[in-house]
Amino acid sequence: MQTHGTFPWSGATLAIVTSLILASATGQFLLAVAVLLVWMGTLWLAHWSPPEVQRIKEVDSYDTSRLSRLIENSGTPILLTDRNRIIVANHMARKILGRHILEQDARVAFRQPEAIALLDARANGRARIRGLARRRDVWLLNRQQLDDDLAVIELLNQTAEEDISRAHTDFVANASHELRTPLASIIGYVETLLEDGPATKPEMRQKFLGTILGEAKRLQNLVSDLMSLSRVEAEKHDRPQESVRLRPLVEQAARDAAGIDRVSRLELRLDDVPPVLGDPRQLEQLVRNLVDNALKYGKPDQPVTVELLENAAGEAAISVTDRGDGIAPEHIPHLTRRFYRTDPGRSRASGGTGLGLAIVKHIVERHAGRLDIASQRGEGSTFTVRIPRQQDDTPPA
Repeated sequence: MQTHGTFPWSGATLAIVTSLILASATGQFLLAVAVLLVWMGTLWLAHWSPPEVQRIKEVDSYDTSRLSRLIENSGTPILLTDRNRIIVANHMARKILGRHILEQDARVAFRQPEAIALLDARANGRARIRGLARRRDVWLLNRQQLDDDLAVIELLNQTAEEDISRAHTDFVANASHELRTPLASIIGYVETLLEDGPATKPEMRQKFLGTILGEAKRLQNLVSDLMSLSRVEAEKHDRPQESVRLRPLVEQAARDAAGIDRVSRLELRLDDVPPVLGDPRQLEQLVRNLVDNALKYGKPDQPVTVELLENAAGEAAISVTDRGDGIAPEHIPHLTRRFYRTDPGRSRASGGTGLGLAIVKHIVERHAGRLDIASQRGEGSTFTVRIPRQQDDTPPA
């Protein structure tokens, strides 16, 4: 047995005095002794605690306080429960679940059947929880039993891994579909030519061969864009360190994208702007993709304007404007997604792969820039890339 606090001597004195008065008033000495024993026994039980009760009190007062300090600043949400009652929650756990979770039943805090089943079993294990903080969140609840009553719950955020897995699955499915279409067309026309042989009319053979060539080029462009996107994504965390002058780069890239057939449609308005830290190869690809899109989707008899200037924030701003049909507002947030097309038939007919703007987005992110898209139905669209200027104290490459 161990004591808990100071023994209540005032209560004991009152018990003795009361017993003496009872004995003198009634003359029943044994009754007075019995009352005194019961009273003192009650005080004794209130004062002395069994080891099990004392252990829980020590956990609550000392060990939990010490554990709370150890885990408070952990980046992982961690909770300590006593028979599923939450008695410790670190900062991240309170941020995710709310401050009200202390002294709350953990089953009420998590509210999902798989988690509740694990907590009810009071055993070591894991459970997946969705929508804990936000609707699309995915968390892994890891529970470890410490003794008969105490357990530690660790929450691991699996949202990023889930998003990556879903994006990978979608990408493989979309890429497979995009590759399958030209391949099926090529195979179909080649089989027809082989089956018919000399019986095929020369004009029909010429038409088939032209289609095969067009689909093969489309397949080549798609593979090229897939490889470009893969390279850009692999380098997106490496900030470029080469000093780049944009005016000659933008002019050359725009003319390359237009080619001999379309260069007359280009309208260049290029200022000399301060250098930026960039990857020249990727910046050229960015300009080519934007100009090529503008020439494809703008009206054939209307110019495409390419502008380069320094904006009020001191950034280099590259703008490409077409005079086409414009883009509906609901499509604009999705334009940089892989394989997203506002008009799939027109895009494929013009040789588009659906990856051009996805590549642009990743190049812009690597250069710590921004991509803005503005469009008016019936008037055209403007794609503007803003890239921070090279700071004066940054040594040139």
